Amino acid sequence: MKYMKLGSKPDAFQADGNNIRFVASELAADIVINVGDVKFYLHKFPLLSKSLRLQKLVAATNEDSNDEIDIPDIPGGPAALEVCAKFCYGMIVTLNAYNVVAARCAAEYLEMHETVEKGNLIYKIEVFLSSSILRSWKDSIIVLQTTKSLLPWAEDLKVINHCLDSIASKASMDHSEVDWSYTYNKKKLPSENGLDPHWNGVRKQMSVPKDWWVEDLCDLEMDLYKRVIVAINTKGKVSNDVIGEALKAYAYRRLPGFSKGSLMFGNDPTKTRTILESVIWLLPTEPGSVSCSFLFKILRAASILECSEIYRKELIKRIGQQLQEASVADILVPATMGEAIYDVDLVVSVVEEFVMLDRDTVRNSPVSSEELVEVRSPVFVPASSKIAVAKLIDEYLAEVAKDPNLPLSKFVELADMVSVASRPVHDGLYRAIDMYLKEHPSLTKSEKKKICGLMDCRKLSTDACIHAVQNERLPLRVVVQVLFFEQMRASAATSGSAPEGPSNVKAVFLRENGGSYGSSRSAVTTNTEEDWDGVLTTGDLKSTSLAGRGGGSQRSTSGGNVNKQSDDKSNGKVKGILMPKKMLSKLWSGKGQGCDNSSSDMSESPSPDSINQEDCKSTHSRNTRHSVS
Repeated sequence: MKYMKLGSKPDAFQADGNNIRFVASELAADIVINVGDVKFYLHKFPLLSKSLRLQKLVAATNEDSNDEIDIPDIPGGPAALEVCAKFCYGMIVTLNAYNVVAARCAAEYLEMHETVEKGNLIYKIEVFLSSSILRSWKDSIIVLQTTKSLLPWAEDLKVINHCLDSIASKASMDHSEVDWSYTYNKKKLPSENGLDPHWNGVRKQMSVPKDWWVEDLCDLEMDLYKRVIVAINTKGKVSNDVIGEALKAYAYRRLPGFSKGSLMFGNDPTKTRTILESVIWLLPTEPGSVSCSFLFKILRAASILECSEIYRKELIKRIGQQLQEASVADILVPATMGEAIYDVDLVVSVVEEFVMLDRDTVRNSPVSSEELVEVRSPVFVPASSKIAVAKLIDEYLAEVAKDPNLPLSKFVELADMVSVASRPVHDGLYRAIDMYLKEHPSLTKSEKKKICGLMDCRKLSTDACIHAVQNERLPLRVVVQVLFFEQMRASAATSGSAPEGPSNVKAVFLRENGGSYGSSRSAVTTNTEEDWDGVLTTGDLKSTSLAGRGGGSQRSTSGGNVNKQSDDKSNGKVKGILMPKKMLSKLWSGKGQGCDNSSSDMSESPSPDSINQEDCKSTHSRNTRHSVS
């Protein structure tokens, strides 16, 4: 820390208790100066020779006052007056970053100018500030911190502006030219810790990181920090990602619990809210300047602190511009009201913002009371970003589907926001639907039909199809469609031609299977009661093992034709799905001994006579399952 010593005489100031200061001298004090509760017993000559204001005050006193004057509004209080008085006496006084601003303001108050005496206190302090204090990085920050209690004097004397310019100039310098002390607590490199196996023991001078200055500025209160960031942005030499890193560091330091995702109000929630809103206001407008994860943390905190709707909408807009970077953990924002576990409406708003990037939109902005129209041009969104967002939404739906209070309408609304082209595979969506059906067993037939209508059976992988045909939670119609499209896929793989599904799915399904809905698959062990809680993707489903998968010939129940199932697989995928007995019980669940079909969708199924009697008997032991019409 820089400092300056003034004067040469020994310090003769003494104290009598907490409220009396005097100078040990053979001469009796002839002036008393009151600063609040503190009395200074001093001498006129050294003081009046350097202070024009004291000259005026003494001249205005009358004989009855005994030369006692009051200056309760002197900036810096008793400590600052003592510094000025010692200078007037020629005693040794030390100025540093902590007291120099208070001394400067007090000297201005006492009018200790060059016109009163050459080499007066104001001149000496100005030289010290410009030649020493403001050239030091940390001293500039300390000086700026001390100005908070010296307003408006520090503002009027341009001390704050000088500090801001000094700090902004140093932060904007090329980081390779930085040679002063700074704080940087980030994780050290292996070579710095001595953990690098290839380290030869020679310590090299490490290069200065671009964000070397961000931690030191976290010591500032928000009102000053905000002005510093604005000053740095004005210089235009610091990249937006470094500004974003600085704001992230400040939020982690100043908002209790923010880094752990559990924001605490503390003793002053209003102050915490002000800090958060200021961080949002300072965020760079360029997408990617801050991570999507950090933006979601701010949005979560803004919901907890009930920040202004303006700031929440600004965050939603910025998150929507880089939603493809988010993870499921980022968007699982807890609900702040109601019985729901997660704030699905918030995620819907963010996804809506992402979808709007491809469109021309005209929206009313709530920034002011007057109507402000914002026109946004379409932005090119890469196909990879759309696919990433679709996958993110499917994984999110699988998580929120576990909430028993999640309305079906919210699930469908969010799932429908993704375009068809953005979901080349529907395995993730199938997992989410299955999870919702599991957690909401009381859904009606129409509701099941609605949620299953989100899924395109043609886009399910072979492994997902295997799981689907054994899933008792799915409506019968969906199971039939899965079987049909998988059969067409197997036929196309065998013939080498692309499958082409006609409009009448049921008729083609019958035709492709020789007039039957499939052959018995008694060898397959079906376990539809197991939970499918893992991430159901094609890669994960390939590890699913089913007993009796492949091998052996199966005979059609009505046609008498032999369909041989080969053990050969193309690229690791099964060419066909054998229908288990349990699925036959779904297709031909009967009433009475005739096993009459009870499903309205099964009007074209074969007659009961063609069904093996033991299969028919087995259906009586199971609960009748109706399809969703």
